[in-house]
Amino acid sequence: MKFKKPLKRVKLLKRYKRFLADVYCKDMDLTLTVHCPNSGSMKGIFEDDPHPTAWISPAENAARKLPYTLEIIETSHGMVGVNTHMTNLLAVEAIKAQRIDALLCYDSLRQEVPYGENSRIDILLESPDKPMTYVEVKNVSMRQGDRVTFPDAVTARGTKHLLELMKMVDAGHRAVMLYIAQRWDCDTFSVAQEIDPLYAETLKKAMAQGVEILAYKCHVSEEEIVLKNKLKICL
Repeated sequence: MKFKKPLKRVKLLKRYKRFLADVYCKDMDLTLTVHCPNSGSMKGIFEDDPHPTAWISPAENAARKLPYTLEIIETSHGMVGVNTHMTNLLAVEAIKAQRIDALLCYDSLRQEVPYGENSRIDILLESPDKPMTYVEVKNVSMRQGDRVTFPDAVTARGTKHLLELMKMVDAGHRAVMLYIAQRWDCDTFSVAQEIDPLYAETLKKAMAQGVEILAYKCHVSEEEIVLKNKLKICL
């Protein structure tokens, strides 16, 4: 997924009210308030440096109240994509490019299709010779030790999604939980059980019932973010 316009390098001063961040842009000699498209805690990203280097993108709508969006933060381990809106786009791009072995050769790909109880599936894959395949996508940004982990905060919504996928399996469909780490510095995915024990327990039940688990990492640069290698899953 290439960025449509060049990113600006900035210094991240603070993140607050979940969706706001203040940055200093040396090129413009300005302090700006930018949109932070990440509802998670972003735990661990600021541990090495409370004011890390970051990259922001200009808004496509020039009239938007906040003219820039926070895209990438640099950590001691490398660049981390923090825009969770990118995650589904990365998944769709990778599926269409046949980079996810478990999701090859479907005739139709639809997004945000209503299903379950007031839910929408991120990706629905269909082919006449295959069961309907429901793919839920989650963004992963937190690193703990030598692993990337999810979630970085309690996620009742994430637990609900697992329960919905289990119902799809019961109905005879295929269900896949796809975790995408917008970072390159780990080879293993795990669940942060100490942060959300209910989510961890529900994931185990979902796997036992037939929900498939996939995890991938991405190469992140200021030009593009691309889903690349499969992560080992250790639960």
